[in-house]
Amino acid sequence: MPQSTAPLHTGSHDLPASAELSRFMAEAWGPSALPDSDRVPAHAVTPARRARLSARFPGERLIVPAGELTVRSNDCDHRFRPHSAYAWLTGLTGADQAGGVLVMEPSGPHGHEAVLHLRPRSPRVDGDEEFYRDRRYGEFWVGRRPDLAEAERLTGIRCAHLDSLGRPTGRDAASDPELAAVLSELRLVKDAWEVEQLQLAVDHTTAGFEDVVRALPHAVTHPRGERWIEGVFGLRARAEGNGTGYETIAASGAHACVLHWIRNDGRLDRDDLLLLDAGVETDTLYTADITRTLPLSGRFSPVQRQVYELVLAAQDAGMAALRPGARFRDFHRAAMRVVAEGLAEWGVLKDARGDLHRRYTLCGSGHMLGLDVHDCAKARAETYLDGVLEEGQVLTVEPGLYLQPDDGTLPAELRGIGVRIEDDLVVTAEGARLMSGALPRTVEGVEEWMGTLLDARV
Repeated sequence: MPQSTAPLHTGSHDLPASAELSRFMAEAWGPSALPDSDRVPAHAVTPARRARLSARFPGERLIVPAGELTVRSNDCDHRFRPHSAYAWLTGLTGADQAGGVLVMEPSGPHGHEAVLHLRPRSPRVDGDEEFYRDRRYGEFWVGRRPDLAEAERLTGIRCAHLDSLGRPTGRDAASDPELAAVLSELRLVKDAWEVEQLQLAVDHTTAGFEDVVRALPHAVTHPRGERWIEGVFGLRARAEGNGTGYETIAASGAHACVLHWIRNDGRLDRDDLLLLDAGVETDTLYTADITRTLPLSGRFSPVQRQVYELVLAAQDAGMAALRPGARFRDFHRAAMRVVAEGLAEWGVLKDARGDLHRRYTLCGSGHMLGLDVHDCAKARAETYLDGVLEEGQVLTVEPGLYLQPDDGTLPAELRGIGVRIEDDLVVTAEGARLMSGALPRTVEGVEEWMGTLLDARV
């Protein structure tokens, strides 16, 4: 195994190591191999994924990097998550993949051989100080990495030292739009294993929403109740999976009218609604994406109920439009028809024609879901946004109404109310299956669910 020639990542205040210390640190370490039975969870399905990629680029060298560590502040890095395409092709999902590169080397007339270039476990030999001195990659600082033989066993892919890669040439997913698009498009339809992972993410997310409701009595007493909610959900996400799949939105009152409110620094008022948009990411990096809008008092007021039921009707219409062969945009259009007609009935709009309803709803009504919360985003429009739905695709349906607190076109009682309802569904041969149905959606269902959870605390 070649020793790395890269410089050590040490702090400016670290003391130099003497030759005597270097020799001493290399002595008397016992074996600590990974279990022979270890395989990445996706081990059985990644070869077929790589074969599909290979078929799209015969004879071309393909490079799919995991990505690099990025600095958060000074000598502290952000928590590392490998690029989704790298994880999909290799099954490797851990923080130890920083710097890793999958290379698809042309082999034979049309095929490829996959080779993983990795930073392996540093040897504990005299002259190699990385394992105890390197703050960024050293085993004593950030934990153990597999050696190359272990990595081959984990993945079923031939592995080589990262230093042997040199300057990579070929189509690079980080800079080649066509390769990036194909990697997104190959992930549009989920295999059975992926659907299982997404259902697991949904189930953990359901538990996280239950945790939040149980925590509401304490959260409403805290000056940053939104942040308390974020923390409660984050505990579930870290305990059950890799963490949250995206920054949690815990938006109370008028904050719910901000689509991506992640400051989460507001107080909770029992007279307001709480819009919670959150998802647990599994250890295999698949994420749920669910939103519920909850009355902090446990009961919707009449005007809150009015807004909520219009959004619910829009979501019902959107979900009913999901089926193989339907246009991807059909479910959004179905939901928006309901919203526009409702706003016209309220007198907010003169009529339901045109697109003036967008002032109050702002964004699309859903997106693909998978390894990324907004999955397959590099796919070409004709295969995704302007394409048709297929069995096995997983997506969200999430219409909302965001009635800004300073909007003079609205009656005073509607201003400052934000409602979004979001669920995760998998397209089936018959239509679509609701994956997040364990969380109630109706007014009565939400109120009963909240009451049961809060009563159970007593």
